[in-house]
Amino acid sequence: MQVPAGSPGRYFTVEEYFLSEPRRTAIKQKHVRLILKLNCYRKIIMDDVSEPSPEETEEAVLSRYVSIRIDDCLITSAPDETYLTLYHPDEELLKLVRAIAAGEGLYVWQPQDTGSE
Repeated sequence: MQVPAGSPGRYFTVEEYFLSEPRRTAIKQKHVRLILKLNCYRKIIMDDVSEPSPEETEEAVLSRYVSIRIDDCLITSAPDETYLTLYHPDEELLKLVRAIAAGEGLYVWQPQDTGSE
């Protein structure tokens, strides 16, 4: 669940800890493995490169902002973030991402629908 605003915990201190090396790279390597495993099931386009090599994918995810398209889904990654963002995944893709993420020690979090528009 999302850390609530005004939480008495040490969110920013913990975030800085995970963004420091070697922890940041360890988390980003999990992202790389998730993307590469997705590519076994679905065609990916990273930025404008169709079917990038595993080495190209790793280099990009570790070093810069990337956008990855899988059908109508967009996945974004930034080197200074500990998460990936998925936009508009179909149900089958979301199920696949959940399974692969769990195998990598990651999880899928979805914000609660507030019902407001």
